[in-house]
Amino acid sequence: MEMGIKDENVTNSILEAEGIYFSYDNGYDVFENINIEAEPGKFIAIIGPSGIGKSTLLRILGGFLKPDKGIVRLMGKPLYEPTPEVALIHQSIVTFPWMDAKENVMLSMKTKNMTKDEMEEKATVSLSRVGLDGFEDLYPKEMSGGMRQRVAIARAFAADPYVFLMDEPFAHLDELTAEGLRQDIYNILFSGETPLKSVIMVSHNLTEVLELADEIYILNNIPATVISKVQVTMQRPRSPRSDEFNANLDMLYSYLTPPRKKK
Repeated sequence: MEMGIKDENVTNSILEAEGIYFSYDNGYDVFENINIEAEPGKFIAIIGPSGIGKSTLLRILGGFLKPDKGIVRLMGKPLYEPTPEVALIHQSIVTFPWMDAKENVMLSMKTKNMTKDEMEEKATVSLSRVGLDGFEDLYPKEMSGGMRQRVAIARAFAADPYVFLMDEPFAHLDELTAEGLRQDIYNILFSGETPLKSVIMVSHNLTEVLELADEIYILNNIPATVISKVQVTMQRPRSPRSDEFNANLDMLYSYLTPPRKKK
């Protein structure tokens, strides 16, 4: 199976899921006919009630789990297994305490045909891209939570992915740190200096979803389905204190009533 597909003319979608059904081993039906599409330059958010399966869906989109039915495509080609072209950033901030920032970032290049000097140079560039220029030699215990999450993002950048999958990326940060990182993250991700083409984030925090997303897929019901797709047309930067922002926030909350068991 060929995974390094570079031909963008195959489809307008970077990553898409079509007709996804998934059940746990105990027979519990999680998803029914899920369809999601991430187009170039789009920040996609997926929301839904707690326990609806958002993180599970993200792992299906990354090829880490196989659906019972349906297909995931990357650049128009079926995706059956994990690939460096799709990077998953976890809600738990994963940095290795015995490695400094640069060494943590270099981990994503171990499978590439690169010299140590080339890896070090790319790691330095990736750290600079996320605002950590000059902090390459710091160890995780010397960093704030926000800095460690930036290291995790830099490590993902260094693998040259087409898609970022972000699983509650700000969940373990204090609100002040999370707000600061959210203000930077959109411009960092879509700077045009990397192959990155799209981002898909799952989150329970509707404020951060509205701050970041271009499109929002809303999951509800049991098994979960996409009950709505919302286009976010507010201009950036988006102020959570504006009337328009709060009107959109109220609209999203209205979708998130307890999930209903299908008859």
